[in-house]
Amino acid sequence: MALRCAHIIPAVVLPVVGLLLLVLPTKDIEMPPEHMYGIVLDAGSSHTSMYIYKWPADKQNGTGIVTQHSECDVKGGGISSYAGVRGGAAKSLEACLEQAVKEIPKFRHHQTPLYLGATAGMRLLNMVNATESQRVLKEVEKKIQSYPFKFKEATILSGQEEGAYGWVTVNYLLENFVKYGFVGRWLKPDRDTIGALDLGGASTQITFETSEKVEDEGNVTELKLYGQTYRLYTQSFLCYGQDQFLRKLLAYLITAQGVKTQVFHPCYPQDFNTSIKLGKDVFDSPCTERYRPAIFNSQMSVSVVGTGDYQKCLGNVTKMFSFDNCNFSKCSFDGVFQPSVRGNFMAFSAFFFTHSYLKGLTNIPITCRGQLEEAIQLVCNMTISKMTEKTNQPAKFMKNVCAVSNFVQVLLMQGYGFDEHSLPTITFQKKAGGASVGWALGCMLNQSSMVPEERPGLMKALPTGPWAGVLFLFITLLFIALGYTLMIYRDTRAKEDMV
Repeated sequence: MALRCAHIIPAVVLPVVGLLLLVLPTKDIEMPPEHMYGIVLDAGSSHTSMYIYKWPADKQNGTGIVTQHSECDVKGGGISSYAGVRGGAAKSLEACLEQAVKEIPKFRHHQTPLYLGATAGMRLLNMVNATESQRVLKEVEKKIQSYPFKFKEATILSGQEEGAYGWVTVNYLLENFVKYGFVGRWLKPDRDTIGALDLGGASTQITFETSEKVEDEGNVTELKLYGQTYRLYTQSFLCYGQDQFLRKLLAYLITAQGVKTQVFHPCYPQDFNTSIKLGKDVFDSPCTERYRPAIFNSQMSVSVVGTGDYQKCLGNVTKMFSFDNCNFSKCSFDGVFQPSVRGNFMAFSAFFFTHSYLKGLTNIPITCRGQLEEAIQLVCNMTISKMTEKTNQPAKFMKNVCAVSNFVQVLLMQGYGFDEHSLPTITFQKKAGGASVGWALGCMLNQSSMVPEERPGLMKALPTGPWAGVLFLFITLLFIALGYTLMIYRDTRAKEDMV
């Protein structure tokens, strides 16, 4: 009889609690929807990077609150380097695309937009061989479409798009569009946007908001984000990325000294020399066309000998720019209109690496023009062995630090018009807010406005007071039942022992 009661008590507890849950009033609680995902393949001139982004599916003013989920660096060169190599560009993407398949929840695969944006490397290939550039794009399109994502497009970005998307990335990561307030919701902060400076392998971009009249309408871009429209000045300079600039500088030196088996390079360290081919290393690029000799042997090897001369290096680098022939009220260089720079700027990509090398090699903070010049002079006087020892980087990277540093100096100070007062407004960064700085995140933010949002899910829930009461009652009855069962068990054992 006692054992039967022990079974009855727990059996009564659950129905009583269940009945209370049925009769007590409930209210609807919004459950946030699952994250949406997006993929951007940044097909640059020297390499391709894949970025996976995610955002709450209910968005904010029509635009996703996007964060970087992960990234993957594609092995090998940029897709433009596979011109003439059938299947090479497509195969190079496989490892990173497989990573995306594993990292993004399977039920989201068919909703995940995937974009491939090719930049200046493909713009140059398109200039030289439009048929081959389209073949490469079609090849990577076919490869991407074999994966379960929502493929959007594989396209060659214009320089203006690249610059504008980079500006969006910078300002988003610095919370200049929206920020999460202490009240638990997204707010629009009252702060100015900042300008963006990007330096890639084949092009460089400058983008910022301005109140001045933009005399060339080709430099105006309008973007709508988080319910507000932004009017930007943006300009991209093709052939002024660090890789193509270095080619142009080498082409100029070879042409100026005469095509022969040895050329002296004032920007290379004194104890450094290397061998190059006139074709593939110098003149096989549309960026060096103006320096290309009428007749030359593309297979000819030339020994390039470093002389480590800061002044001569700076002088030759300056000749790569044209500060004359401006048809507007003012220009940056090469006859391109530019309003006066204003506000703060973030410099990223190769700007960041150059700045980092200068600081690491010289221990100079570089907060003003004088410190920038001092650091560059010290670097240009260093031996290649000292540079590789201090940075633990191979000579193939260190040999160009003097040249690229002088290029950055001329570009910022003489080209864009930064001076002693405005130079300190530039910060050099690789990442911000846990995400890589570049055009890809800006593109995803712009495109996320085109992804349908999901309504928050609803679930029934008890108000806090009744829920606490039911929980207390359940626990109390459960302990009584357990205690009674234990007591019966002990009495039964005692009787058995007596027998």
